[in-house]
Amino acid sequence: MKSGLIYLAIVSTTIFVAAISTMQRSGVGKEYPPIDVSGFFDSAHHWYDIRDETHVIYPLKDQKRYSPADVKEIADNILLFQKDNGGWPKNYDMLAVLSKMQKKKLAASRHDKNTTFDNGATHSQVEYLAAAYTETQDERYKSACLRGIDFVLSAQYPNGGWPQFFPDTIGYAKEITFNDDAMIGVLEMLQHVIAGEKKYVFIDHAQKSRIKEAFRKGLDCILKCQIKEGGKLTAWCQQHDNVTLKPVWARTFEPPSVCSFESADMVMMLMKVDNPDENIRRSIQAAVKWIYDSRIFGIRVDSVPAPEAVYQYHSTGFDVLVVKDTSAPAIWTRFYELGTNRPLFCDRHRKIVYTLAEVSRERRTGYRYYGFIPDEVIAAYPEWQKRWAPGESVLEHR
Repeated sequence: MKSGLIYLAIVSTTIFVAAISTMQRSGVGKEYPPIDVSGFFDSAHHWYDIRDETHVIYPLKDQKRYSPADVKEIADNILLFQKDNGGWPKNYDMLAVLSKMQKKKLAASRHDKNTTFDNGATHSQVEYLAAAYTETQDERYKSACLRGIDFVLSAQYPNGGWPQFFPDTIGYAKEITFNDDAMIGVLEMLQHVIAGEKKYVFIDHAQKSRIKEAFRKGLDCILKCQIKEGGKLTAWCQQHDNVTLKPVWARTFEPPSVCSFESADMVMMLMKVDNPDENIRRSIQAAVKWIYDSRIFGIRVDSVPAPEAVYQYHSTGFDVLVVKDTSAPAIWTRFYELGTNRPLFCDRHRKIVYTLAEVSRERRTGYRYYGFIPDEVIAAYPEWQKRWAPGESVLEHR
């Protein structure tokens, strides 16, 4: 009896040691430094807060979420969302603790081609998987990351631009997209590879050469898209025609115009280019001047309580108003009219107006028409200018 107990103890110990060894090899139970998840915020917001009947899965009531410290769990989620073509769809939460049924539905949708660069999709997953592989050495993450990079490179147009969706390029999905950091996010991801960031050390020479060429073509496309009026460069639209590179309509409330938010993001990305050539310097200088000259003074934008309203894509208990205030800081509207640089607004059905009050409450509360994003450019510009364009400041004394 005693010998039998000893035997069972030995067997149990062997099984336990083997289980621990397997867990250690797979990374289960091991803690890793948290990886930045901010690139997933926009898509997660859309999943939880905006109704969309095209989703494969929907948030559960009180859907639990992983902590940023749950690196392997988040990375495993990212693998579940990746499509067979190597890209990712938008407007899901990569940090959601998925149910068995949610995972089953995702697995059944791997052949879908709703892959995109909008709302942080694809380039954010590539960035995360590169970091996750560096920390865990899980080959699955490396493989998925490389497939994602291949997808990004295959989606680039010959002129250097990226569409909003690929391979589905119906309607405005085919246009070169600067809105919501689509093309900018892709270029920044490529920029990180080129800069030799530690998390991309596994990228081989041949792939890195392809990435450098794609980045070069992307920059060239941006410079060619910059809107010129009266012989002077200004800034950019949210979307540009994928052939002519002219400003075009995006959604029915996003008209061809000069767009301050997207242009600000563009300039911030261009400022990260090391040793910029004359064309890039000229582009930045012109865009900064346009941003500076397009400031709006004497108003503030308030969110105020209002009766609950339910719309097709969102519900709201507030309204947004423009209030005169001579002490308010400079602000920018999102859209400026081509040819006049007059602030403009656009309701659904392509109805262009010139005050926020003329926009429907559905759009006032469901879209951001005013903001301070361009102020980041004005704050960052002096340091860039002193380094790369000494004695050529386009800003008046502040």
